[in-house]
Amino acid sequence: MLVLPIPLAVALVLAFLACRFVLLRDGPSLFPVLLGAAAMQGTLISLVQHYGVAALQPVLPVTAALVPPLAYLAFRQAAIRAPALPGALPHAAAPLIAALAVLLGRGSLHWLPDVALVALYAGYGTAILFQARGREDLPLARLEAGHLPRRIWQVVGASLLLSAASDTAIAFALMSGAAWLRPLLVSLTSSLALMAVGLLGLVAARPGSVEEDEGSDSDETVRPGTDTQIEADRELMARLDALLDTGGACLDPDLTLARLARRLHVPMKQLSAAINRVHGENVSRHVNGYRIRHACKLLADGHSVTAAMLASGFNTKSNFNREFLRVTGETPSAFRTRLSAS
Repeated sequence: MLVLPIPLAVALVLAFLACRFVLLRDGPSLFPVLLGAAAMQGTLISLVQHYGVAALQPVLPVTAALVPPLAYLAFRQAAIRAPALPGALPHAAAPLIAALAVLLGRGSLHWLPDVALVALYAGYGTAILFQARGREDLPLARLEAGHLPRRIWQVVGASLLLSAASDTAIAFALMSGAAWLRPLLVSLTSSLALMAVGLLGLVAARPGSVEEDEGSDSDETVRPGTDTQIEADRELMARLDALLDTGGACLDPDLTLARLARRLHVPMKQLSAAINRVHGENVSRHVNGYRIRHACKLLADGHSVTAAMLASGFNTKSNFNREFLRVTGETPSAFRTRLSAS
């Protein structure tokens, strides 16, 4: 009877998700590439560690080096801005560095591939964590999802750091003579890291083209504005409120900060900063407030909770219930029951 080790089982799940993204064309184009690379890595780990195909051992560091840059580029494409080809080319150096480390890592330099992988995973993991943490709203993430996309990307970044820590632990285990720990550490930590990549299915979106002015990709600290700035912020908020209320933009389930800023013909950071200065909240909370008020009207008219949720721009009940409770102080069911009773 064929036994499926954990990395191989994870690889099958990731391969299924990759095929789903390709067939449905749902999500950024780099998602299935990243999932496919992670599935390939899980398969190779299983063949080497559990089925004894030692000939593939030198290939493992090279394929492992594909995952961190792909995760970073997928993060940029899905959440911030699609990377242009010239700017993405330097990331192709990651597997080349790993291949060079494998060629040179013989004899007394056997540690080179491990060091290269630790540096790559730690570097890209830190970059994802830093960029995800430094943004209250991810420009290309759906606003109805709230903090979920940012949190999941933080999990992905942390999983890359976990892989770096795993490689370090494996090196120490080999140096201390505890080589028997290597298969266990590789199986467990690689499976956790690859499953974290699979979480990206929860934040898949269909980002539209983003026309950004130069510098709009950078973060900006929100400072108290001058009288002129305050007046400009109020004017922008009046335009935004008209777009969300009478224009019905808030009902678009795929609405993002980038799309909203494009419709208002202002840079994303200007819109985000103005909402923060005037209302003291981020873009997603402001937009979701309009959505919840629209849902309240539908519930008052006798619509079901599910119908009100879908008609108000929400895709999942968990996000809808969370935002409804934040805005109204009660759950949608309790709100509807109270209206019925009165």
